[in-house]
Order: sequence, then C-alpha cells, then structure tokens
Amino acid sequence: MSEMNVNQVLAQMRAMSLEAGSVKVPEAGGGGADFAAMLKQTIGAVNETQQTAGNMTKAFETGDTNVSLAEVMVASQKASVSFQAMLQVRNKLVEAYKDVMNMPM
Repeated sequence: MSEMNVNQVLAQMRAMSLEAGSVKVPEAGGGGADFAAMLKQTIGAVNETQQTAGNMTKAFETGDTNVSLAEVMVASQKASVSFQAMLQVRNKLVEAYKDVMNMPM
C-alpha cells in the first residue's frame, strides 16, 4: 500500500480552497435563464465529481499504482458532499415551489 504524502494532501486542500473562493455568484435579478444555466452547470459539476470518484475507485481496486488510497477517499468524500449539497438545494426548491402553489390567488 502506498504511503500518504501529507504535503501533497495539504497542497490539494489549499488548491480546492482557492478554487472554492474564486467561484462567482451571479447577482440577483439576472432572470430565469441565468438560474437555469447555473443549475444545469452545477448538476454537471456534481456528475463530473461523481464520475471522477468512481473512476479513481475502480483504478485503485484494480491495482493502479498511480492512485493512492488518500486520493480515492478525498475524491469520494468530495463527491458525497457535493451530492448532499445539491440534494439540499433541490429540497429547498421543492419546498419553495409548494409554498408558492399554496398561496391564495
């Protein structure tokens, strides 16, 4: 089993932190098309993260020496967290939709 390089993991965490900090949120009042595009882009990013984690897991299980256990675990947790966040956003959207539909006209 390969030894986990702490410096490499810390460097990845710093890079992910910088990447997360550079994400720009569109301003309010942009319209429905912007929201739909942002939602589609987010779902695509979550799917890509899950695909990457799956591929890394498969590579590790088949004995690929280029993939360490630490990398697989980080990718899996990243995919899990992104999916859970997307699920919570979906739940809030459904809740908001139900609230709007229950408003008296």
